[in-house]
Amino acid sequence: MKASFAAGCFWHVEEIFRKTNGVRSTQVGYCDGATKNPTYEDVCTDNTGHAEAVEIDYDPQEVSYEDLLKIFWNNHNPTTLNRQGPDIGTQYRSTVFFYTLEQQKAAMEMKERLNPLARKKFQKDIVTEIKPASTFYRAEEYHQQYFAKSS
Repeated sequence: MKASFAAGCFWHVEEIFRKTNGVRSTQVGYCDGATKNPTYEDVCTDNTGHAEAVEIDYDPQEVSYEDLLKIFWNNHNPTTLNRQGPDIGTQYRSTVFFYTLEQQKAAMEMKERLNPLARKKFQKDIVTEIKPASTFYRAEEYHQQYFAKSS
């Protein structure tokens, strides 16, 4: 099955999911924008509307979608709009891209359950978007498994 998430710089997000039991493969790329076949340089202009995202192929017998959602929400600040740490721009927004109505429902329910905790921890509401998966444009090869290549 497929899952896709945007949670800031895709290098960090991919590395976390790549090391998750039950995840068969990951790839980083760009989702939810207007430009076809964007490059990293295009996306960094903040004019294409794309988010840096990770697309995951996983085995639901080994890891549930709910577990993937927990990993997603626990590894970034979902209360900052278009920002993660020092990275600022729409490409760094927090988004769950769903492929099925079951994924949509699970994401919406978990967001609602986590919002009181986010208010307590960050003093803000969760701003994570929950949207249908759109065309995924694979990022340039040097971005794929960046941390694995760098260590």
